[in-house]
Amino acid sequence: MLQNIPTHVIAGPLGAGKTSLIRQLMAQRPEGERWAVLINEFGQIGLDAALLTCAADGIALGEVAGGCLCCVNGAPFQIGLGRLLRKAQPDRLFIEPSGLGHPAQLLKQLNEAPWQGVLAVQPCVLVLDAQALAAGKPLPDAQQEALSSAGLLLLNKAENLDKPARERIIRQLPPVRLIWAQQAMLSLSELPGLAVQAQAGVDKLIVPQGLAQMPAIWSDPALPICLSQAQEGGWSIGWRWHPSQVFDVSGITQWLKSLNWRRAKLVIHSPDGWQSANALDNAELRWLPSEWRKDSRIELIFDEPQSVGELQAGLAWCRLQAS
Repeated sequence: MLQNIPTHVIAGPLGAGKTSLIRQLMAQRPEGERWAVLINEFGQIGLDAALLTCAADGIALGEVAGGCLCCVNGAPFQIGLGRLLRKAQPDRLFIEPSGLGHPAQLLKQLNEAPWQGVLAVQPCVLVLDAQALAAGKPLPDAQQEALSSAGLLLLNKAENLDKPARERIIRQLPPVRLIWAQQAMLSLSELPGLAVQAQAGVDKLIVPQGLAQMPAIWSDPALPICLSQAQEGGWSIGWRWHPSQVFDVSGITQWLKSLNWRRAKLVIHSPDGWQSANALDNAELRWLPSEWRKDSRIELIFDEPQSVGELQAGLAWCRLQAS
């Protein structure tokens, strides 16, 4: 395994565009270079790896679900990251922490054992929602703490902001390099630490042994795996359905309109094929084709705990039949 692997943390609040940025960077990967992407999600089901799935070789994806990395930075995180590094043997590593996580704490932990000498952590990229900042929405404390140490602030969703609005945003931010963007577009050449390269060395990585996360198995293909949890920052619920199950896109869209969620991520098997959606604060869903085929996944984040039974009943109306 290579040593001093350049490691890029792509942080930012919920819905700012972290996953979109990573997708854009993946499309610019130099030929012959191996990349690995570790994705952390607040919920327990895990959706971002499915949303990122593409047919490109040379990119390995790993997940650590169930809370922000700085809170699960015990055996599950160490095993998950250790497995990904040994399997992928990457030339470059990207880590996307949960939008409800604490990037400053994560960066500190990545510079400590057992990652010293294994990872070369670069100044992080903090993706911010420029429209939300212009509207006066405060930045969460955890993201605020990471501002001054960031290597780049990507001010995303900036296409409709005029010069005065941009100047007001700049006055809110520390003197850190920033780039205005739309759809999280960033040239790979602008990535902090791009010139850093991994080095050959002896594999000295020591992490706990065991399963990072036990894979869930359907006892009945017609029944979902459902996991919910409450943590600091919100309450999440997620479902994984057997790939044979088919869902009505319009039904799911209407069901979600009746709920007051903070974040919704979906990859579903529909009559028109596999489709994905990703939205924030009850925004209208924009469905896109997906290459994911392993299962249908739906994950929602709320401010407060919800009735699991009522959510299950509402979602059941959206399921059609087995394909």
